[in-house]
Amino acid sequence: MSGENAHRPSEAVPPALAGPVLDPDDLPDGLVVADERGVVVTFNAAAARITGLPQQDALGRAVDLVLPLEDLEGRRWWRLTDPYGGLAIRRGQPERNLLLPGGREVLVSARYVRTAPKGPVRRLVVALRGTEARRRTERGHAELIATVAHELRSPLTSVKGFTATLLAKWERFTDDQKRLMLETVDADANRVTRLIAELLDISRIDSGRLELRKQPVDMSTAVRRHIEAHLAAGEPAVRFVTRIAPDLPALWADPDKVDQVLGNLLENAVRHGEGTVTIEVSAATPTPTHPEGTTVTVSDEGPGIPEESMSRVFTRFWRGSKRGGTGLGLYIVKGIVEVHGGTITVGRSAAGGAQFRFTLPVGTPAILS
Repeated sequence: MSGENAHRPSEAVPPALAGPVLDPDDLPDGLVVADERGVVVTFNAAAARITGLPQQDALGRAVDLVLPLEDLEGRRWWRLTDPYGGLAIRRGQPERNLLLPGGREVLVSARYVRTAPKGPVRRLVVALRGTEARRRTERGHAELIATVAHELRSPLTSVKGFTATLLAKWERFTDDQKRLMLETVDADANRVTRLIAELLDISRIDSGRLELRKQPVDMSTAVRRHIEAHLAAGEPAVRFVTRIAPDLPALWADPDKVDQVLGNLLENAVRHGEGTVTIEVSAATPTPTHPEGTTVTVSDEGPGIPEESMSRVFTRFWRGSKRGGTGLGLYIVKGIVEVHGGTITVGRSAAGGAQFRFTLPVGTPAILS
């Protein structure tokens, strides 16, 4: 090789610019590419899975035969869009629901690659996505709406009934009767307020907008404060056992969110568990993947959580029993712990009841969003 040829830029690629070539089969969505004649030149594994057509049967065939798509009104999509003979200024097609043979629904979008702004189409790139994830989302939204409607109906019916009765027959009731009805209205209003707060938390968690206002948190003090609240509500002192290790690491966290986590776990243990509720607070053992932090374990002596339900405990609407609750609390608890950078697990306690354990890293005095 001559010295002149050795320095030609077309002969070598600088190592910094070189990289692995993307394999279309590595893409999670279906990819179909047709050339300027409308012949399929790329048909990846995801496209084969979505359409049920083997890759070897798609390559080299006309794209409209490989993807005989119809819209929801039964019209042929290729005839409507006409990528090769349609408007020269068109750059593609937005994602929409179309049907494959047999009525299988698929999300389809297309891009027209032209060598000039109004030149002929040189490449037709079609993206395919299954509708399973979207349908799961739609079912989740529908279930959320149904649950909210159900949870709101009962307290609002009670509030409406008592206020209407008091307004119409105020003079007929004694002061004790009025107080009882107003206390019921107040309790139901609190129930609605809690539900709205839970829905807002879910919205922020799902959209990644849950904000943390970090401050120094004394976990042992927070635990004792929650136990005192249960004692004030009538629970016997012998119901609770605390084991708090000395010399806990300094913890920076959102105190309101920590209270929300502790409150939910203790309330569940008291309401759904039996016997003694044990709360243990200890320093988390740091590992290469998990920094220093604080671990809190809440255990009860109730019937525990069935093994088949363990994987669903932190999902929306999971309920351990029929005794109240929206089934949203543990989903929110998990979201709060994870936005702190922590972890939470569920298992069986030594006494056979439920055991929840969460760990929060030491953290830094920053405001995260």
